[in-house]
Amino acid sequence: MLSKIHSYGLYGLHGFAVEVEVDVSQGLPAYDTVGLPDAAVRESRERVRAALRNSGFMVPPRRITINLAPADMKKEGTVYDLPIALGLLAATEQISQPEEGWIFLGELALDGGVRGVNGILPMLISARAHGVTHVMLPMENAGEAAYLEGIHAYAVGTLKEAASLLQEPAAHPPVERRQWEAAPTRPGTDFSEIRGQQGAKRAAEIAAAGGHNLLLIGTPGSGKTMLAKAMPSIMPQLTFGEALEITKVHSVTGAFRGSGGIAAERPFRAPHHSASLPSLVGGGPKAQPGEISLAHGGVLFLDELPEFSRESLEVLRQPLEDGQITVSRAAGSATYPSHFQLVAAMNPCKCGYYGHPTRACTCSPSAVRQYRSRVSGPLLDRIDLCVEMDPIAFDELHTAAPSESSAELRKQVLAARAIQAKRYAAPGFKGVHCNAQLNAGQVRRICRMTPGAEQLLRSSYDALGLSARAHDRILRVARTVADLAGKTLLDEDSLLEALQYRAQEKLDG
Repeated sequence: MLSKIHSYGLYGLHGFAVEVEVDVSQGLPAYDTVGLPDAAVRESRERVRAALRNSGFMVPPRRITINLAPADMKKEGTVYDLPIALGLLAATEQISQPEEGWIFLGELALDGGVRGVNGILPMLISARAHGVTHVMLPMENAGEAAYLEGIHAYAVGTLKEAASLLQEPAAHPPVERRQWEAAPTRPGTDFSEIRGQQGAKRAAEIAAAGGHNLLLIGTPGSGKTMLAKAMPSIMPQLTFGEALEITKVHSVTGAFRGSGGIAAERPFRAPHHSASLPSLVGGGPKAQPGEISLAHGGVLFLDELPEFSRESLEVLRQPLEDGQITVSRAAGSATYPSHFQLVAAMNPCKCGYYGHPTRACTCSPSAVRQYRSRVSGPLLDRIDLCVEMDPIAFDELHTAAPSESSAELRKQVLAARAIQAKRYAAPGFKGVHCNAQLNAGQVRRICRMTPGAEQLLRSSYDALGLSARAHDRILRVARTVADLAGKTLLDEDSLLEALQYRAQEKLDG
């Protein structure tokens, strides 16, 4: 007997349909799996046999052939266990053949339990786009499917339950739909807890309001890490579309299995400077996403920036410019989204005390230059805001009045974002949600200046030797400064504030 069961595979964030063909024929007992299976798929033979036997089903002593079509696509992981087992049951007439429009996903335990698998959400989104209306999946993955419209998800905990559902679908209700809500704010450091550093706080406010990248330079203990951790508390809440995009990436790694839902807050990723290149970029046999992609929609915090390898820093250039990263391996390549805000921190020199008012720096001038040169000019060109943080004075720690809270700063950020949302709702701004995402043509259209501001920019361009990229990034920052002030045109004050945050000149000086 021959049966056909539909399933789905995943490469990167793109799902592809897989037809599981099961043939049970006369002959010596054998079990073969074809269709470019990896080791995990080949090992399903023993999992499926044990799960069927321990669930009370018959495993016929016949020749069994499993074909995973299309045969030219590599099949990876344990997601095919459940469809293979159901295919065997259908081929031996222990259950009826499933109807069209169904797909089946899940790993089997030896006792017949159905375990969760990675990448459920991107597979379901791809399947929905190709007309799939019903899916059977593990109970552990039900939370990811509960928020997806247009597809009926049925969660099962055992193989016996899966077989029963196919026999009497009406007796098993689908996963209940849930209404997604964003988390109010990310718990953590509040800006009111950060003493002094008004300039750095202002830069953080501008960065959050316009989606700009931020570099903090300061001696140890000046509050760089504390300020970086406070950044998510003033950023806008997630939209449902952003939450789906974030969850798709994290789903590939299994981050949301058993969590009961999808992302509700922006990610904050802080890899150590000793992290390997594949852990940052992504890689492995399955081209898994790295920290750069896992920070999509949130903050990527790189502390001790010059201590990262040169190769790791240079790989940031593509995602900072394009908002995506391509991971290439021998088996193929996968492209992941990587729209994140970079917040980086570094000491002014190797010992950390260059320019300190009371502590002497032990680095020679050449050592200072060498340390700073670890961050290349092209990378600095992609950082919109750079601020130097002075050591905090005693009076600022003990007698200074509390500064603005995260809630107060967030109101100002949201007001500026509302202006941008209204502006970019017009035709010609598809995919633009904040000032940092403007392309060169859109910058010319949006960043209109007063005559005085235009003259200031002209003289600064020649004096500072700015690149075309730096020119546009200054205008984007100035546009955000103007939005925070409620100004329509970029005036000299907006432009001067944007110019003072130039990173290249601060590190070269």
